[in-house]
Order: sequence, then C-alpha cells, then structure tokens
Amino acid sequence: MGKCKIGIIGFGTVGTGIYRILKSRNDVHPILKDIEIVGIAVKNINKNRNIELENNLLIDDPNKLINDSNIDVIVEVMGGTDMAKDIILKSLKARKSVVTANKAVIARYGSEIYATAAKYGVYVLTEAAVCGGIPIIEPLKRSLKSNQINKIVGIINGTTNFILSKMTNEKADYEETLKLAQKLGFAEFDPTADVEGHDAADKISILSELAFGGRINRDSISTEGINQINIKDIEYANKLGFEIKLLAFSERNTINNKNSLSLNIWVGPSLIPKYHPLAKVDGVNNAILIESYPLGEIMLYGPGAGSGPTAASVVSDILNLQASLSKNLPTKDPLLSFNFWRDCHIIDFNQISKKNYLRIICLDSPGVIGKIGDLFGKNDVSIESIVQLDASENKAEIVVITHEVSNGNFEKSKEGIRALPEVELIASQLSCI
Repeated sequence: MGKCKIGIIGFGTVGTGIYRILKSRNDVHPILKDIEIVGIAVKNINKNRNIELENNLLIDDPNKLINDSNIDVIVEVMGGTDMAKDIILKSLKARKSVVTANKAVIARYGSEIYATAAKYGVYVLTEAAVCGGIPIIEPLKRSLKSNQINKIVGIINGTTNFILSKMTNEKADYEETLKLAQKLGFAEFDPTADVEGHDAADKISILSELAFGGRINRDSISTEGINQINIKDIEYANKLGFEIKLLAFSERNTINNKNSLSLNIWVGPSLIPKYHPLAKVDGVNNAILIESYPLGEIMLYGPGAGSGPTAASVVSDILNLQASLSKNLPTKDPLLSFNFWRDCHIIDFNQISKKNYLRIICLDSPGVIGKIGDLFGKNDVSIESIVQLDASENKAEIVVITHEVSNGNFEKSKEGIRALPEVELIASQLSCI
C-alpha cells in the first residue's frame, strides 16, 4: 500500500489531535505510518502552539494545498460554514477527496457536496461530523446496508447531556451548569447551537440522509432545546420514573406518499423511562439506537466530542481513503461514496405523532383536572396519566402524560387549556418515548 499524502486545513483542537495520532510513537497499526502530512493551513503561522511541529509544515494559504498535485486528500477541520463549504468544493473540483468534521456544512450543503464529489470521481467522508469518536457514518454506509432502517433515536449532543446529567444528579441550576460546561470546554462561548438543539438537528439530518437515502430539508426539522428546562421538570420526571434527555429522533412514517418516503424527524427534550438504555447515558457521552429489519435493535455508545475522539474518526476516514486509493479502481467504491437514491420528505409538524409531557400551573380548585381531561378528549388526545404533584398557596401543579398523539391535536388541546380560567400558565412541554 502506497503513501497517502494529506493537507490539513485548520489546526485547532481537532487538527492538533490528528497530528498527534499520525505522529504517535505508541503501539499503533503500521498502516498509520503510510499517511504523510504535506502541509497544514492556518490563519496565523506565528501563533504560539502547545505542540512541536516538523519544520515548514505550516502555511497561511489553503489554496496551496488544494492546488498541490502531490496531495491526495484534503482534511477540513477549520469549522464555520461558508468558507469551509468553498474549500470543500474547491478541493473536490481539484479531484482531491475530502475528509471533514463539519456537520453544519454537510447538513446544509450536503446535496451539492455529494454531487460534486460524484462528478469529479472523488470521495467526501464525514465520520467525525456526527458523535465524535462513535463510528456511526460508516456502519450506515456499509455494515447496515443489508437492513431496512426504520428508526434512529439518540443523544447526539454532549454539551446538553452534560448539563442535564448535572441537573439530574446534583440538582444543579441550569445557568450555573452551563457556565461550568463552558469553563471545562464542553460548551462554546456562544452555546446557542448546542442548548437550542441546532447542533443535534444538523446531526440527525446527516444520519437520516444516510439511513433513508434521500435529501433532507434541514430547515424542516422541528427543533427545541433545553434552555427552558426547569429543575421541577427533572424532579417530577424522576418521581414518575423518567430521565430527561435531549433526543434526536428520525423514523419512517406510516403516512403514505407514492413518490416520496415520509419521515418523522424532530429534536427536543424528552422523558425516557429509567429502564431504557438511553436513560443511562450520562455526562458528555453520546449514544445512538437504531431499529432495523431484519437485524433488530442495536445501540452505539461512546464519547461524542473532544480532540481525541473526533480526530480518531478523521484518521479512520483517511485510512479508508488510503485503502481505496491504493487499489486504483476504475470506478468509485459504492460503499465508500454516497449518492441519494430516493426522494424523502419530512412530514408537517402537525402530523408528527408522539407522546407528550405537559406541566400546568393552575388554581387548586375542584374539578380542574376533569376540565383538562375533557379538553384533551374533545381533541382526540388519549391520556396515559394525569396527576397533581404539588399544591401551595391555592395553586397546584398538574402533570399530564399523553399516549402517542398528533402534534396538531395536542396543540389544539393546549389552546383550550390556556383559555380555562383556573389555568395560570403551561409551564413546560416535553416529548416522551
């Protein structure tokens, strides 16, 4: 097997991790020695770095790597969207395969990127874009290809899982826990993408395209974050036998459409029964549960972020490319590349069916639970349980858990509940699985 020559664009935590793996003197597989770093493009060559580099590797112009005929693979780990997209497309057009950890770019521009790779006969590999060190992209493209994927549900954002775990296990305050996550490097200075669910939505969009074979409109994914979660919701969930996690959910839907596969995709904070395997996933760890036929149910678990795990996934993609490129095949490996092979669409928000949790603050007056129950019944919403958990100063907190119902009927019920004179407010709403 010949040398695979790479150019790295971006040298933050992930780029540094890639360099350390490839230059490691530990007991690593000998094929790692066949990967040669030709250059590393950075914004500032003179920046002080906590790592010893070989001479003359750093350059300040990524185009020098893209245009270098000796380079086989461009590794994009610079982050951001527009500039990273341009670099990926330029690299593919220069007939260089690309490895990227950039989920935002792939979720938004994957269609154009995959088409460009196919046109120029090269590959784009994205294992590190979803769930850090957990191998999920390649299994969906290869090992699980003989199965019909029916559902993917997972905890795929380590920041929010860390925050919810601390709130659950230590009754910690949300804002204080978020600050701790930032201090420890688990959350960005601007944590919006994580805590409002956008990062998880990017990832489930990528996984859904691979699992179901069709383009996903990222903007159509119903997305909620954890920034409205109250410690009371966590306490009530615990009393009722649940944990709260930010889930990403994607499954085939029974709504028929002859020309397109219907998908039910959403991201949101959810109640999970304590006996469920995802309920036991704590800290910054991620886990993905896949239901398929005929295999059944499997779960992949591990660290979802960080320099080491993400860099390891990048290097595994480079190794896959190295093996493929060394064969000099006349056509691309169909299991390594990815092309859309069907039409998919996300069903309308009101058609999505799921179980729900609702916490209502109201006057502690006779008959209020009955009125709430009647409103749900009029809108064809079946109730699994309705309980009053706390009452003080003439006020009560009522928690309702429904059976699986459509969002449309559930939203109609909420409008009616808000209009009841006894109801002060709907304090929170969560999904349930």
